[in-house]
Amino acid sequence: MGAVMGTFSSLQTKQRRPSKDKIEDELEMTMVCHRPEGLEQLEAQTNFTKRELQVLYRGFKNECPSGVVNEETFKQIYAQFFPHGDASMYAHYLFHAFDITQTGSVKFEDFVTALSILLRGTVHEKLRWTFNLYDINKDGYINKEEMMDIVKAIYDMMGKYTYPVLKEDTPRQHVDVFFQKMDKNKDGIVTLDEFLESCQEDDNIMRSLQLFQNVM
Repeated sequence: MGAVMGTFSSLQTKQRRPSKDKIEDELEMTMVCHRPEGLEQLEAQTNFTKRELQVLYRGFKNECPSGVVNEETFKQIYAQFFPHGDASMYAHYLFHAFDITQTGSVKFEDFVTALSILLRGTVHEKLRWTFNLYDINKDGYINKEEMMDIVKAIYDMMGKYTYPVLKEDTPRQHVDVFFQKMDKNKDGIVTLDEFLESCQEDDNIMRSLQLFQNVM
């Protein structure tokens, strides 16, 4: 989540403003293309407080005045944080994981829902979200090529300067080892149950997933 949160880092330094600004916020919210759900509803649905949601919304709106983020903007955000690599494919996959309703745009609600899981969710919630990221075609399973596509996209994004000693076939070797561990019944696909069980019983897999989550 480093890149996503870094993009909105300015919202971390926002000071508490006078209460009259609540009126200004309401007026500004009517001017954007998409107005988010009520803060009370989002507070109930996420692990953020109402105040945190207000600060997050202001930062989101500053970066995305229309109230939504499209895929091209999402890719531009990631390109800024990984200048030595090609972040376009990973940003593409991550965008579709954030785009819960598959509308082609990420709304504020989508953003904070994912952020809530990744920052404050349980291990089980984080793993389910990660499974959804790897399940590219959303058929409820992960096959080896899907895992390969995600892992290769991560290596491409990190760039040659970050991993100067890696060989070209390193992503494939990484996937071969992990997929073999996860595909417990050897049917060529990894189910959600297999994914959850494998991740929670294998420290190496968990460490790798935590490393990859740091680039989200």
